[in-house]
Amino acid sequence: MTAQMPVSIYDISATSIEGNPISFDSYKGKVLLIVNTASQCGFTPQYQGLQTLHDKYASQGLVILGFPCNQFGQQEPGTADQIQAFCEARFGVTFPLFQKIDVNGGNAHPLYQLLTKAAPGIFGTEAIKWNFTKFLVDRTGKVVKRYAPTTTPEALEKDIQALL
Repeated sequence: MTAQMPVSIYDISATSIEGNPISFDSYKGKVLLIVNTASQCGFTPQYQGLQTLHDKYASQGLVILGFPCNQFGQQEPGTADQIQAFCEARFGVTFPLFQKIDVNGGNAHPLYQLLTKAAPGIFGTEAIKWNFTKFLVDRTGKVVKRYAPTTTPEALEKDIQALL
């Protein structure tokens, strides 16, 4: 029996990379950019662009949320401590990171069940195809847009500004 899919993003909780439960209710009124990440991926340098967006727009209400995932090419094999240390040392990441999750399949985190249902991919499939797929969520919790892994964080800036 599968768990009931959450009705709202604000009904969801996740565990921070430090091991603390975080209720998405705490992000009400914020613009969210949610990304499934990996430390050993060709797109890993996007952490820098994500951090730049965080630095530029956090004070205006943007929250970037990084969700490490090891489902694509085993490109996130590390522990939470290793992932956090890598992101901080290599890219100066200060935006919230969470514990590793699954984004596809029977064990997909409820957040990704909601995101992929609200914003299916280019061919109408809900599955996440690779690391660094991005979802933009407005201040009311509505999923506004899904972006491919190849879309750089910088390319999202106009869409983010429109929501802030």
